[in-house]
Amino acid sequence: MTQRLLTLCLGAIFTTFLLASAAEKEKSKVQIDVSKLPPPSSKKDVSYANDIKAIFDKSCVKCHGLEKPKAKLQLNSLEGVLKGGEDGKVVESGNSAGSILVQNIAHLGDSDDFMPPPHNRAGIGPLTSDQIGLIRAWIDQGAK
Repeated sequence: MTQRLLTLCLGAIFTTFLLASAAEKEKSKVQIDVSKLPPPSSKKDVSYANDIKAIFDKSCVKCHGLEKPKAKLQLNSLEGVLKGGEDGKVVESGNSAGSILVQNIAHLGDSDDFMPPPHNRAGIGPLTSDQIGLIRAWIDQGAK
């Protein structure tokens, strides 16, 4: 009986701990003000191959390429972008404002997630509003 009571108490404590951890994690999420995003480009028929790959090659692939991609996110191919990384998908096809990729390249939200990171060793500067707008248009048009 005592052992059963002890097991129940330990189970309750463990459950409480897990719930508290989940609540704390949810609280720590930074709210994104999507009104601060550059607007999507008005360009039609934006594609990864013709428009986006060159931006990623210049600003992202050094860290998110084939060899040792950070966070297991590969931006050197359309398949890699759509697959996402260790934290899941970074592109929500049809919803650029809700895409983590766009939020991170626009330097909104948690500064630890800004891409490229400010003051990075490679000296890669932030993407321009026009580049972000083109990426937004590509995602809003279906990320093809």
